This record gives sequence, structure tokens and C-alpha cells, in this order.
Amino acid sequence: MTVDTLPPNHPDIAARLQALRTHMAGQGWQAVLVPSSDPHLSEYLPDRWQGRQWLSGFTGSSGTLLVSAEKAALFTDSRYWEQAEAELAGSGIDLVKLEGPAVPAYVAWLQALTHAPSPAALAVDGTVLGLAQAQQLQAALAAAGWSMHTETDVLDGPWVPRPALPAGAVFEHEAPFSTTPRATKLAEVRALMQAKGATHHWVATLDDLAWLLNLRGADVDYNPVFLGHALVSLTQLELFVGEGKISDTLAARLQADGVVLRPYGAATEALKALPSDAVMLMDPKRVTWGLRAAVPACVKVVESINPSTLIKSRKTDAEAACTREAMERDGAAMCAFYAWLEQALGTTYVSELTIDERMTAERAKQPGYVSLSFPTIAGFNANGALPHYRATEAAFAVLSTPEGLTAEGLLLIDSGGQYLGGTTDITRVWAIGTPTAAQKRDFTLVLKGTLALSRTRFPQGTLAPMLDAIARAPLWAEGLDFGHGTGHGVGYFLNVHEGPQSISKAIPTPDMAMQPGMITSIEPGLYRPGQWGIRIENLVLNVPVPPAVADAAPGTPEYGQYLAFETLSLCPIDTRCIDRSLLRDDEIAWLNAYHAEVRHRLSPLVSGDALAWLMRRTEAI
Repeated sequence: MTVDTLPPNHPDIAARLQALRTHMAGQGWQAVLVPSSDPHLSEYLPDRWQGRQWLSGFTGSSGTLLVSAEKAALFTDSRYWEQAEAELAGSGIDLVKLEGPAVPAYVAWLQALTHAPSPAALAVDGTVLGLAQAQQLQAALAAAGWSMHTETDVLDGPWVPRPALPAGAVFEHEAPFSTTPRATKLAEVRALMQAKGATHHWVATLDDLAWLLNLRGADVDYNPVFLGHALVSLTQLELFVGEGKISDTLAARLQADGVVLRPYGAATEALKALPSDAVMLMDPKRVTWGLRAAVPACVKVVESINPSTLIKSRKTDAEAACTREAMERDGAAMCAFYAWLEQALGTTYVSELTIDERMTAERAKQPGYVSLSFPTIAGFNANGALPHYRATEAAFAVLSTPEGLTAEGLLLIDSGGQYLGGTTDITRVWAIGTPTAAQKRDFTLVLKGTLALSRTRFPQGTLAPMLDAIARAPLWAEGLDFGHGTGHGVGYFLNVHEGPQSISKAIPTPDMAMQPGMITSIEPGLYRPGQWGIRIENLVLNVPVPPAVADAAPGTPEYGQYLAFETLSLCPIDTRCIDRSLLRDDEIAWLNAYHAEVRHRLSPLVSGDALAWLMRRTEAI
């Protein structure tokens, strides 16, 4: 049973688009581009930069809006197509389904406008447009006879009143969970700066900033970060942050490590004031067009990945130990939740919203819990076929009432938590009632993909995208595939999505090399629109493995260092959904060993119904 009270169109959308078009006409712009972005290129945005959602009504976390005098279109990838179709219905905004690079699609849409003069002007706020994409867009627009106007925040006129900047306090990530002193991290970054010949380095991405300074905040939902920029020189660090967000006590500790506080709004002016002999290290994937444009022409710019991005991706042994403990706490919370769920099904009211509330409540009971790491995805049957589905008060599915189950099928739950000692992200699919043969087949093929990659050994330095096909191979063998990446990096009490590694179809770059200490997800899936979705996700840690031949000589096939994956996530996989005939003996052995480890690690942390559920769901097959 689905509860759906969502109106076909938000009543304010038409008025908001008209206000933007009036503003456009007054400025002489033929089109406006509104990305899902902020000055820090964040995935989850503070309310102030939720302009795309405000204008379109589309609530997905990834998408770009283009508006002209006559048309409007939202561009997004396959993860959000069904969600976008539902949320845009009746709005007058077209959905453009991205199946390749975004910039050519934007330009093709602009070229199709019938009343645009030549040359025509596209306006976009340069302070929220990523440098790498802006460079591509500017070149493509010029070839198409368009100019790009980036000097204005295009929403300042139409969006009134606009949300203010978040004002929450910044706090220190302290021992024992913070395992490397701030001064040590600064020294590491400065050493890498000097290796590049740089005298200065700009940090705009919030997870890099939080990691570098051992600070955390709550300015962005689900990510324990705060709004700020850093200008790092070889002798000091200028931290641009909102006034009042850092206490006097914390400011004194920062000052002792050479950190000087500046107003958040002074960041751009600081860039403009760089000395002429400065050499600025900037990551083109992690700064905006506006920031790059503020650097004086006389200053030499070295474009390279943020040193902190590489360092923080490689968790220390102490961070890995804390993460294992966080995984155990997270696993205990899930045992308590799933024990409740199985008892509640068929006897009480259970909806997708109930699942979100109850699972969050169980996590909140665990030591060190801070928040969710992303919005919980609880999708029953057809809703599970939307990879980034989120139930709302306006639209959600009901699984159970006191009269019994509303339907049988599959329940997909993708959830995670932020703990002082680590970040979790896990997906499981559960049988509600008796799964069909077709559901079991799909489930088992996805499971085979998870197992195949989880068991892989590979040379250290392997580019992460090269591993993607291993998880897809069992599905490819049956003519099946999925539209999202297989795995993303995960932070340490930081963003649930971080780089540089990405197990996906992305074009590999040298920065994506797999190194010891990286934490990555493995999450192949299979989605049947209107029926069900399956995704089985664990987080894994890159760990060195002993060489096949000790002291092998260079040039021999045994030479080299290898990595394997240690599975960190601890939660049973629903064996009721498995078609055992599709699994090999070695795959069954791995699954049984994993369940034995889950039982061993979690049983001391749970009791009563939760323990009974754990014992039942970790039985060998």
C-alpha cells in the first residue's frame, strides 16, 4: 500500500520561475544555469544554496536546472530519473536524462532555443561553479556562439527572503578519536606543497578543511563539517569562518598551531591580495571558478590535487581501529532494529517512515553517535528500484498494519551513521513474506558481485575504476547491469562520499590509485522499475597482504605489493533471498565465514530479542 498525497506541482514553482525570468530579462541574459552546488562544491548543501530545489521542486541531491525565457529543464542521471519525473510533473520543467557528460547536454539544449540572439548570454554564479566544469562549459559555449556570465549570484534578486548562512558552533575532534595532531597534519601538507614548489595553498572543500584542522561542525546536513576556507602558507594558516562560530578557548588552541581567524566573507579579498611572487597550489576539481578568478594574474598557479585529499583517504592504523569499533556499534544498533522489525511486521503499523525513525533511534543509543551520515533510504518493492529514493510525509509505502502485511516483496534499506570514531554506510535487502524465484535470482546475482569484489586481491596502486568490472561480471554474464558506480570512498567521521578513489566507470586518473588504509564501499545493484530494487553494500578497508613469494626479484611475475579488502560492515545478509544453486562452494564458504565473524563481533554487544535475531540470521547455509 502506498500513501501518496504529493501535489502534481508545487504551487510556488511557476511564480518562482517567473521571478527569475523577469530578473533575467532585466540583466540581458538569455538563460540561467543553477547547479546543485555551493562555494565549497559540497554534495549536501546548506539551505542558502538550495536554489535548484527552490526553483524546480526536485529534491534529489544531484541535478542542474537550466532556465530560458521560454523553457526550463532539469538535467540529472539515471539514479534520479523516476524521482524527477514524479516531482517535476505539471511544473512545466522538462527532464533531460543524462547518459553521458553533462556539458554537451547543456549546450545542445541551449542551441535548440528558438529565440536566442547571437551571441547569447548564459548566466551562472561563478562562486558555486566548479572550476573544471566551468572551463569545459566556457569552451563549449564559445564554440556554440554563447558567452558565460559568472560575476553575479543569479538568485539574489528572485529569491527573497533567502536563507542565511548557518551559525552553528565549530568544535574540536579530540583524542582518542582524533589520532593525528593538527600540527603534524599541517607539516605533512606543507611538505607536499614545497614538493610542488608552492608557497601558498587554498582549501575550499569542507571535508579537507575539517580534516586538516581536526575540527568538526554541523553546517551541512549529514556531514560533520563547517563553512570555511583556508589559505595555507609555509608559516601560518588563515581560517575564514563565520564570526562567533569558534569559541575563544578553541581560537587560542588554534593560534598555538599557527592558525589565524578571518571573517568568512573576506576569503575572496585574501586571494586578490596575494603577493606577486606567490606560487598558489589549487585543486581544479575542488575550487570554484570564482575562487580561481580572484587569483591575481601575476601569481603562478600550480594545479594539483589537494594534499589533504590524498592523506585523509589513507586512514591510519589508529583510525582503522576506531572505525572497526564504530562498525560494531552500528551493527549492534541494526540488530536491535531488525529484531523489532521482524516482530512488528504483520502485527502493527510499519511504513517506510517508521523504518527510518526506528533505525535512527537505535543508532542514537550507541556510544559516540553524532548523526546520520545521509538520509535513510527505505524502499519497499517499486520504491526500492529508485537508487536514491527517500520516503516523505507526502509519499511513502506502508508494509504492515495490525491486520497483516499489505503486500509481500523486498525491502531495501540503505543507511549509515556518523560516529566520533568513524562513518558508516550499509545496504541490505530483506524478504517481506516469501520472495519469488525471480527475486531470489536477482538477489543472488547481486550478491555474487559483492562477493567477487570483496574477495579480490590486486596490486597496490591499481586505479580504482579498473576494479569496477569485477563486481559487474556476474550481472553482465546474464545481460544485466546497473547505472551507478560500484563504490565510493568514505571519510573518517567526515563525508560519507569522499575521493579520490572511485570504483566506477569513471575515466581513471593517477590520483585514483588504491593505497593501504582507504575505505571504500562495494555496492553493486539491480533495479527493476515498478517492481523491486536490490543493492548489497559493505564498506571495506584496503589492507596489505603477504606476497606470494617473499623477496621476489623485479621482473618476476610474483614481484610487487598486493592489497586485499577487509570487510568492515557488520550485519547479516538475508539468506532467505538466496538461490543457493547459483552460488559456488567457495562463495558459500565466504558468506558463512562472514556471518560467523558478524556473530562473533556483535553477540557481546546485544541481548534478548536482538541477540536471538542475530543468531538466527547468521546461521550457516
